[in-house]
Amino acid sequence: MSVRKAVMVLYRVCWITFFAMVVLSLFAHPPFPYWLTWVPAAAAIALVLAAGRKARSAAADPRPVVEVEPPVSGRWTALNSPADKVPSHGIHGYGQTYAIDIVAEPEPEPEPEPEPEPEPEHEHEGAPSRPKFRRLWPIARRNHHFPAFGAPLLAVADGTVVYAADGRRDHLSRNSLPALVYLMLIEASVRDVLGPGSIVGNHLVLDLGDGTYAMYAHLRRGSLRVRVGEAVQAGRQLAECGNSGNSTEPHVHFQLMDDPDLDVAIGVPFTWRGIGVPANGETFTAGGAVDGRPVPDSDKAQVF
Repeated sequence: MSVRKAVMVLYRVCWITFFAMVVLSLFAHPPFPYWLTWVPAAAAIALVLAAGRKARSAAADPRPVVEVEPPVSGRWTALNSPADKVPSHGIHGYGQTYAIDIVAEPEPEPEPEPEPEPEPEHEHEGAPSRPKFRRLWPIARRNHHFPAFGAPLLAVADGTVVYAADGRRDHLSRNSLPALVYLMLIEASVRDVLGPGSIVGNHLVLDLGDGTYAMYAHLRRGSLRVRVGEAVQAGRQLAECGNSGNSTEPHVHFQLMDDPDLDVAIGVPFTWRGIGVPANGETFTAGGAVDGRPVPDSDKAQVF
């Protein structure tokens, strides 16, 4: 076990010890000294800060940019992009330095004919739109309301599957203010203690060779089409987009890293062939150019 791996395991043990001591202090006679309860919490904070220093130093001297194919097809919008800030998600941990989130956008409806045919008796329904972030209501939405849910995820290069798991449930969205507060204060904290697998949810890791690994997070439950040890070619469907783990809505979280173990991985910068790295709010079509269509500010940075 590497030093960094040991530090991350000890970090989670410290938090579990802290929560256990808080609960036990309610029943202990005499109760624990107040300061003693906070010792494991302070140790956990010190450990994660120490681990973060190594990741920050690695980010200061990044590896060369790796060009790969996009992990999706169709029309998508980028959020939490490394084109705007590094680390893109606010932390270097779990190999997320250059990670990106993308959400699917419905295809634009075709222009009407100069002399359109009479409308049929039934109401015409266009492509489903992506629900916007709401302050209060609805608190949560089902996943089928989001066009990203169930979208195919594609191999970005020839490689070998080194990790694949799709047994976690797809939860409801967290794209309202009450649901987001619950996610940040309670759910995310619990997932952090349980480890990176709980944070990224169902996920898949591809070994692309030369010490580079591609990670796809928040996969749809039961959607895997490959297994560990299987060699895949670029463009092959691997799984489907879902909403498992620390996710506010169905979306694709993609990153390159230097190790398949998220506890020790350092992020690797990437670019998508034919697209580049779309910035926050930019909409792109896989295989085409970024068109730069902005999304409302209330929709930005709400996806994790």
